[in-house]
Amino acid sequence: MFANIFKNKKVLVTGHTGFKGSWLCIWLEKLGANIVGYSLEPYTDRDNFVVTGLEDKLVHTIGDVRDFSKLMKVFEEHQPEFVFHLAAQPIVRESYTSPKATYDINVGGTVNMLECCRLVDSVRVIVNVTSDKCYENKEWVWGYRENDPMGGHDPYSSSKGCSELITASYGKSFFNLNIDEPSKSLASVRAGNVIGGGDWQKDRIIPDCIRALENNKPIEIRNPKATRPWQHVLEPLSGYLLLASRMYEEPLKFCGAWNFGPNYNSIISVDKIADKVVGCWGNGSWVNLSDENLLHEANLLSLDISKANTYLKWFPVWGIEETIKKTVEWYQHYDKKNPYEICVNQIDEFHARKKGNQND
Repeated sequence: MFANIFKNKKVLVTGHTGFKGSWLCIWLEKLGANIVGYSLEPYTDRDNFVVTGLEDKLVHTIGDVRDFSKLMKVFEEHQPEFVFHLAAQPIVRESYTSPKATYDINVGGTVNMLECCRLVDSVRVIVNVTSDKCYENKEWVWGYRENDPMGGHDPYSSSKGCSELITASYGKSFFNLNIDEPSKSLASVRAGNVIGGGDWQKDRIIPDCIRALENNKPIEIRNPKATRPWQHVLEPLSGYLLLASRMYEEPLKFCGAWNFGPNYNSIISVDKIADKVVGCWGNGSWVNLSDENLLHEANLLSLDISKANTYLKWFPVWGIEETIKKTVEWYQHYDKKNPYEICVNQIDEFHARKKGNQND
């Protein structure tokens, strides 16, 4: 899929102990990359990063993206060619509790990362991972396009919009310059609501479901009719890797902003997600805890992926049923089988399906 671009390349991943970061590192390890991770400690001892033993498969550095000096030392010591920036405060509800920390991490951390990339000559490709919530959400039925306005009602969404604006400015000022041979290429990527095995964060629907089901309790849902673009974690990661490989070969053609969302039949409400999880699990139920006085969260959100379809030939692979099946499969087997092998097998299955689709 990626033309062996990452083989033997030094790749720095911020947020590598997180849910998406750990899956990205497993995939990069399969691709033969030399991975350097920079992140906070894992959230729980059951996180994907921990149970898959990733610490022994890469250069593992515990650090905060707000600490510019420490981050810069990692860049200078390891001289990465590729940088994937996933370190973030990722929870909407947490941003209401800790707005300053959210902005310091998601905005200030972006600046620190981009400054390191600007000052270290080895860097060739930078992919800043933001969110579908970076857009000014007008609750309309069609998907947001890459050139739609940034915005954000809550501090988390606003911080991701800010991160996008900073990325655009750095791209225009320092990286994506219209010269014959630009040395660095910068892109931002926006995914939907990403689900999959190994996520135990609070205030996320899948971890909330699994915790309840494991304890034979009803799943508590606070916003059952909220509609989101659900996708398995491997979907956007395949887009990030494909984009980065193209940026390496043609820096100016593939820089800028990109959406990597699901097909429209995977844009469904939270209550339907809970029903599907319960169905795959084999038992369970959920209860509606919606409250008019709850903190604001968007009710309707989707992404237009026409740009990735057209220019990258990137398309989603797994529909919502397969996405839920693979997700539940991880949680039902991670404590009985080798979690790393579960992840690798799912990557192989995903890759085989994608390859099959391309040959059809």
